[in-house]
Amino acid sequence: MQDYGDQADGLRRMQGGAARVLAIASGKGGVGKSNLAVNLALAFAARRKRTILFDADLGLGNVDVLLGLSPRYHLAHVLAGEKTLAEIILSGPEGIEVLPAASGIADMANLDVRQQSGLLDALAALERSYDYLILDLAAGIGPDVLRFSRAADHVLVVVTNEPASITDAYAFMKVLRRDYGLRDFSVVTNMVRDATEGEKLFSRLAAVARQYLEIHLRHAGTIPMDQYLRSAVRTQQPLLLRFPDSGAAKAFRILADSILAWPSPRQVTGTSANLFSSRLLLEEGPAGQP
Repeated sequence: MQDYGDQADGLRRMQGGAARVLAIASGKGGVGKSNLAVNLALAFAARRKRTILFDADLGLGNVDVLLGLSPRYHLAHVLAGEKTLAEIILSGPEGIEVLPAASGIADMANLDVRQQSGLLDALAALERSYDYLILDLAAGIGPDVLRFSRAADHVLVVVTNEPASITDAYAFMKVLRRDYGLRDFSVVTNMVRDATEGEKLFSRLAAVARQYLEIHLRHAGTIPMDQYLRSAVRTQQPLLLRFPDSGAAKAFRILADSILAWPSPRQVTGTSANLFSSRLLLEEGPAGQP
């Protein structure tokens, strides 16, 4: 892996751009969120986008397992001052880089001032050094999930055609809309039979969300159920690499192309006020309250 400090310094001397931050979320576990994050990162990298995948499930991260990586250090070592960010970032397949989870550390709301400052500095450096920062969030509506979601540029909500998944996805968006004013979400319908089922699932969720939450939902795309996915997980190889011609692999690439065409939701000026790390710090309480 190239020297992280040299890379960051070089990019700062350019126009000071910041990475686009995608938060991959779900109301419940078991809907394929982490597989989506991993394969989306690979699809971006294949399109020459500098991509880093942050395993932001601070308690039960599994991105390293899906990629067949064995991290020796993780975010907790950075927060403790034992390692730098450069020393924990893993080189993954196809040129992606991975920031491994810090399993078992306190949620971000409970970090002390020194730890928060260290984390924000590290994330600011990340954002200036990549085109895309993908956050694989924990399932549910824990404090870390809400904070990362509020600070991201786009929130992708992964939902399957199961009552619990639909209900929990709605609850997730309801909390962010009611307590923090978020109005725009993108939905990925996952593990469905085909595009038609995906469209119907999205339409049902969108109709209820529009009526009761007054939010805007975009159907980002559909990933079909694929028999090859389980085999890829067992061998700790991403589907996009293990079975590149499978139906789901093709759908991941289509989804990536769609996301790459989205306009940026914010003006990128290179100032700290626009950085994801700064928004993490500033957006503390409900409805914009500090």
